[in-house]
Amino acid sequence: MNILIKPIITEKATADVEDFNRYTFTVNTKANKVEIKKAVEAAYDVSVTKVRTINVRPDRKTRYTKTGIQTGKTNAIKKAIVQLAEGDTIDFYSNI
Repeated sequence: MNILIKPIITEKATADVEDFNRYTFTVNTKANKVEIKKAVEAAYDVSVTKVRTINVRPDRKTRYTKTGIQTGKTNAIKKAIVQLAEGDTIDFYSNI
């Protein structure tokens, strides 16, 4: 089971990195905090002090077209905000 799917690099997440040394990832919806902590420590060779998780519900949309009403939704995702120990950093751009 792949636990870490991808890092989230937004303006808010980047500000969180600079101010509080917290990194945000999209993770598997079935992963728990202990598994997320072990996966981040193994992938980036850092020590994790705290893990926060957020279940993001799917957005539902309805469009009215000439063929009728079209409904749809996005996928539900799980985010993990990982706080690293003092002095540890993760460089997402090192292998570009």
